Amino acid sequence: MMVDRKNRKSGNINKYLIYGSTDFSSVLKDILEQTEKEVVGFIDDFFPRNKGVLGTFEDIISKYTPDKYNIVIGIGYKYMKERWSVYEKVRNAGYHTPSIIHPAAYVRNYENIDDGAIIMAGAIVDVNTTVGDSSVIWPGAVLNHDSHIGENCFISPNVTICGFVNVGRNTFIGAGAIIVDHNSVPANSFVKAGSLYCNEQRAK
Repeated sequence: MMVDRKNRKSGNINKYLIYGSTDFSSVLKDILEQTEKEVVGFIDDFFPRNKGVLGTFEDIISKYTPDKYNIVIGIGYKYMKERWSVYEKVRNAGYHTPSIIHPAAYVRNYENIDDGAIIMAGAIVDVNTTVGDSSVIWPGAVLNHDSHIGENCFISPNVTICGFVNVGRNTFIGAGAIIVDHNSVPANSFVKAGSLYCNEQRAK
């Protein structure tokens, strides 16, 4: 199923629901509050009685309507496929899923950050680098110039993405890993923490 692209702007909506109620969701709540967003509560289809949960998606959709509430996806990297399915469901129901950029992050081109992307404190997104829908860039990650992070990726703390790198969608890159310049990481990859990734001859 393709994501509905009709609603790429969040307008003046400042009230947010977080889809998920795990530790990752709590991190997102903190980031939203630091960017002066109002977090109304959580959505959880499996644990609707968790603290702060307003109900399942079916419970909330009539009460918390898309014209008044945005949604952030708080499902973590252990469930990449499910995370993307939820993102599609939310978008196609008409909800805005704005990108969230921590005030302590450096982003050279804000227009290159797609919907649903999360850029955390201390992350650097350099010139001409793009971040795809629903990708998460953790604290201290450095995305150097002219690179692309595909949809639904997790870039862990202190990862270094060198210049002219392409990271395919649904990819997890572990903490402290280095992706050498002019390399491509295939979609659905898992790059171990602390590893050096170099699968192509670099351009001279």
